[in-house]
Amino acid sequence: MFKLLTYSAVTVIEEHCFLSSVLSFLRFHPSLFSFVVDHTSVGGLGDSFYEYLLKAWLMSDKTDHEARKMYDDAIEAIEKHLIKKSRGGLTFIGEWKNGHLEKKMGHLACFAGGMFVLGADGSRMDKAGHYLELGAEIARTCHESYDRTALKLGPESFKFDGAVEAVAVRQAEKYYILRPEVIETYWYLWRFTHDPRYREWGWEAALAIEKYCRVSGGFSGVKDVYSSTPTHDDVQQSFFLAETLK
Repeated sequence: MFKLLTYSAVTVIEEHCFLSSVLSFLRFHPSLFSFVVDHTSVGGLGDSFYEYLLKAWLMSDKTDHEARKMYDDAIEAIEKHLIKKSRGGLTFIGEWKNGHLEKKMGHLACFAGGMFVLGADGSRMDKAGHYLELGAEIARTCHESYDRTALKLGPESFKFDGAVEAVAVRQAEKYYILRPEVIETYWYLWRFTHDPRYREWGWEAALAIEKYCRVSGGFSGVKDVYSSTPTHDDVQQSFFLAETLK
């Protein structure tokens, strides 16, 4: 029953919205069969849609060709419209808002590095190597967002605007709440390439979490990753146990 409900929802999105733009907008209205905001993102509110197109294909023992086609079409559109390279040579995934590309990448979008690598399996032979390289480029960018902070932990989102590269500008974007996406991408890159840098980057993040996020009752997010004396937010997110540590 749940499988039927899931496929019904995907079919509605494909028929009424997805095919018109290939990229899925955010905030779908189930009664109107349309999206209610002009905002496309691989990060918050949009990430799981793309992630589970690929995973639906994998979970079906690679027989769900509809999910795979939707994934391939989406990735092609993401590359065309959202993926850019900064002046400093960092590949990032921007957000499309009201007809314009915002040169900002969210921490949540960093999962896409692992997704591209995982999706290389099943891609055309001439594309598989490209997606492995793209995943590696996203991993590098997300690592830079960590490395350019005082705590070696990444901000909620970071910009590529003029002289600013992979750095959060607004105070409201400088926090880290124990998110898993960057570490997840390191894990996929390590499993597919066995390049030791990804284990080293993962260990860097683990040490930083242990040093700056551990408190007497567990682990807490921090409010400003650019401050060498961080303030904790006093929250241990459930996904820290379910995803980050896993």
